Amino acid sequence: MAGLLLIGSGAVGAEDKPAVQIETLVRTNASWDGVPYAPYSGGTPEMTVLKMTIPAHTELQWHTHPMPNAAYVLSGELTVEKKETGERKLLTQRQVLPEMVGQLHRGMTGDSPVVLIVFYAGVKDMPLSQH
Repeated sequence: MAGLLLIGSGAVGAEDKPAVQIETLVRTNASWDGVPYAPYSGGTPEMTVLKMTIPAHTELQWHTHPMPNAAYVLSGELTVEKKETGERKLLTQRQVLPEMVGQLHRGMTGDSPVVLIVFYAGVKDMPLSQH
């Protein structure tokens, strides 16, 4: 892709085309509550990306994740809660949440459904979550 961008940028009339815009939404080595991510088991890397739709007035089960992951809110509002402390964070459209690893937490929706894109960076056969 970078090669195409370099070639295209030198083409005649390229100044008339809109520029590629890149915005870093999140780059972190810690979850939303400030806990640093620890190294996790090795193996063949496996990236999983899910689109999740959570109905209005839903409380997800308490769960944990064994690997770092991040959720991007396409629509709706989601409140996440850390079981150990009761700490909560409200997420709205176009916000990103670096999720917790190895700590019980859940999500809760309000009066409208929530649509998320969730990116998981794990290894082959690693479960995405555990209850």
